[in-house]
Amino acid sequence: MTRLTRSMLFVPAVRWPMIEKAAGSAADAVCVDLEDSVPPDQKAAGRANVVRAFRELDFGRRVRMFRINAVDTPFAYRDIIGVVEAAGDRIDLIVLPKAGGPRDVHFVETLLQQIGAPHIGIEAQIENAAGFLYSREIAECSPRLEALIFGPGDYSASMQMPARSIGEFDAHDELYPGHRWHAVMHTIMAAARANDLRAMDGPFASFKDDPGLQRSCQIARALGYDGKQCIHPAQLETANQLFSPTAEEIAHAERVAQAYELAAANGLGAVTLDGRMIDAANIRMSRVVLERKKLGEAK
Repeated sequence: MTRLTRSMLFVPAVRWPMIEKAAGSAADAVCVDLEDSVPPDQKAAGRANVVRAFRELDFGRRVRMFRINAVDTPFAYRDIIGVVEAAGDRIDLIVLPKAGGPRDVHFVETLLQQIGAPHIGIEAQIENAAGFLYSREIAECSPRLEALIFGPGDYSASMQMPARSIGEFDAHDELYPGHRWHAVMHTIMAAARANDLRAMDGPFASFKDDPGLQRSCQIARALGYDGKQCIHPAQLETANQLFSPTAEEIAHAERVAQAYELAAANGLGAVTLDGRMIDAANIRMSRVVLERKKLGEAK
């Protein structure tokens, strides 16, 4: 399904005032979190807040989702059953953390099927070594799957890669001859696109470091990612802007489309524009930009 998800704002399920603010924020998608931000003894209270949020709050055109706990915990089953049975008609997606293989997705898929919620999709977070190795199999395992998400924090822990904080740049990034997360991010991107899924980048922990956030967004966008998870409303404007095509990109895409249409009308397979050859590959590239423009305008 086509959705605009340049920014996905995460809010802890036990912080009701934050959920209220998120529902009216600049986020394209709001994810109420039952996993890492909720202590074990508050999971039940968190589920009640998720249900209350989706039953009572007006999220407008924002994509509505919640993140369950990992399937190897004692909480995941209750997360799905408790929330979806009570508010499933108001939910668009479930975020599955620490997906290590297709069976994790199938667990969520089976419960949703048994509850009778055919409209709820799944987004799988790739954030451990197994998820990296099985990204292709995960991406193709379920028609409910809509997106893959890179989780840099848990991924670095799983791989025992030193990192100062989640998604930030540190001395190890400066030392490494390249982008330390390129392999996993490119693998996720390829697995997603091969199966017509969206791809989302993980969070950037320092919400006061806008230059760092910009750099993180620009790298993900350069790889083709659709958007970024955000942990603070202050990050939304940057994510929305950097995962949208610029006015210059839109203008160029429109000129490419016009030039190619003219060439096709004259029976030509290729034409030149600004000293560069334009063929069918260029028109496919321009259509990606123009489609992103249309999604943004629709919101």
